[in-house]
Formats: sequence, structure tokens, C-alpha cells
Amino acid sequence: MAGSVNKVILVGNLGRDPEVRRMNSGDSVVSFSVATTESWRDKMSGERKERTEWHNVVIFNENLGKIAEQYCKKGSKVYLEGQLQTREYQDKDGNPRKVTEVVLQRFRGELTLLDSRGRGGDMSDGDSGSYESSGGGSFGRQSPMEKRPAAAGSGRMADVIDDDIPF
Repeated sequence: MAGSVNKVILVGNLGRDPEVRRMNSGDSVVSFSVATTESWRDKMSGERKERTEWHNVVIFNENLGKIAEQYCKKGSKVYLEGQLQTREYQDKDGNPRKVTEVVLQRFRGELTLLDSRGRGGDMSDGDSGSYESSGGGSFGRQSPMEKRPAAAGSGRMADVIDDDIPF
């Protein structure tokens, strides 16, 4: 294999409201935790068991950060794509610490709100919303796996131009 892949996909619930901080450059950083839970039936006892994993999420993307800040609340169900990053720091007592986070970078990552209106998020239109850092055009998709409909119409060139072309 010539390269490698660092991609994380999570579907889970926010464990706390997003926290917004500002870097010295003025850029915002949004962080929150996401819980993912798996459940199974124990073969020996037959009882239902579950395990919850907590994931720290950090958003360096300004647009995704604004969406998280506005619409995500504790308990909101989200789909997100990012990368794993481990960083080292010193705690208050000077002890070295390591933390691994799911990071949505400036031009990479995706955040999709999976709750309908009145549940976790507070979206005004009642639909799920998808937001990608790679550009517009994904708002309102119902599923992260759903493809955009193909251009249909009179067959004129203007009808088939893809607005996502970066030039």
C-alpha cells in the first residue's frame, strides 16, 4: 500500500453542549464529547449488556463550528467524519498527559445533525441538516450516505453544470 488513511466516522449523542474558545489568531475552536453505545445480549445469562465509549471532538473548521455552536446541544444525535489526532500537554501539576481526539480540520470533515426538530437540536425547518467542510450544497441531505440527485432538465449546458467544481 502506497499511503495510509486516518478517517473516523461516528454516530452518537453529544455528552455536553459545544464549548467555543478563541485562539490567539482569532480563529474559533469548538469542542464537545460524543458518546457511542453498543449493545448485545450476553450468551451465558441472556441479559442485555451495553458499553459506551466517549470521544472528544474538536472542530477547527469555522463553518462547522458555527453549526455545532448554533444547533448542537447536549443529547443531540450527530454523524461526523474526522481524523484521529493525539496531542501531548502538561496538566496543572506539570505532569505529562496525552489525549486522543477526533478532529475536524479546516477543509476536511463533515457534521450531520440527525435529530429532528424538538429532539436534541433545535433546527427551524424540522429536517436533518448536513454540513461538509468541502463546500456548500450538502445542506438538507437526509442521510450522509444519500447521493445528490443528477441534474435533469432541458439538456442545456447550464442545466448540467456542477456548482461544486472549484474553478
